[in-house]
Amino acid sequence: MSLNDPLADALSHIKNTERVGKMECTIKPASKLIGNVLSVMKEGGYIAEFEFVEDGKAGLFNVKLRGKINDCNAIKPRFYVRMKEYEDWEKRLLPARDFGLLILTTSKGVMSHEKAIENGVGGQLLAFVY
Repeated sequence: MSLNDPLADALSHIKNTERVGKMECTIKPASKLIGNVLSVMKEGGYIAEFEFVEDGKAGLFNVKLRGKINDCNAIKPRFYVRMKEYEDWEKRLLPARDFGLLILTTSKGVMSHEKAIENGVGGQLLAFVY
């Protein structure tokens, strides 16, 4: 693990664990941002559940996988996206229309691009999953 970008490390760990066929992985260090991204992935049905475990340091997340992730990754640099630009970014980062999620941070918290469209907000791209 490089620890330069904990979110990228966490997502690549999830992707690699899923490719190997395991149904559980441990992500450390834990952070609020990683927890929020995991929540969006859970809402989207990509992971079953996750729990925060205090380890005396930064903590860690135990994540139960569902075997539904083909790819997930952090987006760098974290581009700012306006309301009308979601479709362009979907075309650029996701394999097909209405397939997968862009995860972004907005003024109303971390959410999927679908929720951001519903709420009428733009934000910064964090990651994608499909």
